[in-house]
Amino acid sequence: MAQAGSARTPGPRDRAGRLLTVPNALSLLRLAGVPVFLWLLLGPRADGWALLLLVASGVTDWLDGKLARAFDQVSRFGELLDPAADRLYTFCTLVAFVVRHIVPWWFAAILVGRDLVLLLCLPLLRRAGYAPPEVHYLGKAATFTLLYAFPLLLLAQGGSTAAAIARPVGYGFAVWGGALYVWSGVLYLYQVVIAVRGGRRRRPAEVGRA
Repeated sequence: MAQAGSARTPGPRDRAGRLLTVPNALSLLRLAGVPVFLWLLLGPRADGWALLLLVASGVTDWLDGKLARAFDQVSRFGELLDPAADRLYTFCTLVAFVVRHIVPWWFAAILVGRDLVLLLCLPLLRRAGYAPPEVHYLGKAATFTLLYAFPLLLLAQGGSTAAAIARPVGYGFAVWGGALYVWSGVLYLYQVVIAVRGGRRRRPAEVGRA
């Protein structure tokens, strides 16, 4: 976990170059689609259009990371924006699915509760002198698994043959993705505990040198 302010402070030109990138634009586009997606699910219940938007979100989520690495456009802003878009899509999808009785409320509560706990840890990290933890592979894998589950669960609504095939696969992805999501949260929490303890041990030594 990186200490806050440990890297070289970029100048205005560096910051602008790191903000105005194609990967960041894709993440912002995904964020703009969130209210449209929620309206499609809860308003006209246009599941077909909502499904297309959700699939497009998953594709752009994969694409922005690929482009950022391929063209060396990785930025701290993008590292924060990308998971924020993922969390917002996950939260809105869970809300809509609970309202429409597609998933049980306790399943949504566990996933949302995981994010709330980590959000409450951010002030502790800042106090210890650390930046927010970077997204690791397990958290990304959990998000991808859930983003596979959600379109399948949406497709499973109805009595068609496709719905009958998608239903067990979608719920299987949801259970596996939910388990990975919670486990990745436990690992993030462990990182926070280690960082906070390290910050507390560091302070007396810093005071002694002053």
